[in-house]
Amino acid sequence: MKPTRGIAVVAGVFFLVTEVAAIGGVLLYRPVLTDSRYILGAGADGRVLAGALCEIVLAIAIIGSAVTLYPVLRRRHEGAALGYVCLRLLEAAVIVVGIVATVSIVTLRQEGVGDADADAAVPVGRALLAIHDCTFLLGPNFILGANTVVLAALAYASRLVPRTIAVCGLIGGPLICASATAVLFGLYAQVSAVGAIAAVPVFGWEVALAVRLIAKGFDPTSTEASRRRPDVGGRLVSGSV
Repeated sequence: MKPTRGIAVVAGVFFLVTEVAAIGGVLLYRPVLTDSRYILGAGADGRVLAGALCEIVLAIAIIGSAVTLYPVLRRRHEGAALGYVCLRLLEAAVIVVGIVATVSIVTLRQEGVGDADADAAVPVGRALLAIHDCTFLLGPNFILGANTVVLAALAYASRLVPRTIAVCGLIGGPLICASATAVLFGLYAQVSAVGAIAAVPVFGWEVALAVRLIAKGFDPTSTEASRRRPDVGGRLVSGSV
């Protein structure tokens, strides 16, 4: 197997893992996200903690996808490739902050809150939930939209994958950022039908990219072109991806 083929497969797997983990986290978190008094109730701690585990896997897969693709992307545009890695790292870091906030709610509930502390506990739980909601808005929306545009633009310009796939990312990235902006200004709820529809193109981009990378790898023409590129003096130099 060629080095680039192996990189493509690993990157594709990481992208698929991010989709599965993200969906799993949202579904498993539902009890704590929909009950503002969760901190006082019987709780569904096992389910919520499983959601936290999904998001930990999500953060790792996000970083893994960026690090895996970097050796290939930097031969097309080193600055953009580095920017993509930094954006993915930032996205993962924001998600981790949300995990900490959610697990903190579970921890406080497990420690038990007496009647005397109930009035104070509910606002604390709501504050931690608000932190999670903010990280969800920033990480898997604004920052995801930005890094999607960077990767899709690189893929489109260098033909790493078919341009129809890259166009999906070029549409999906700005669209999810626009949707996040609308949520920020209160035009509609963060978890809503409109928000879900706005996320479809970027979801399609990541799934299509993952399937393409796993099934066929990078475009052979793009890979061959990257082996001979001009250096700063204008001479052609050989290299491998």
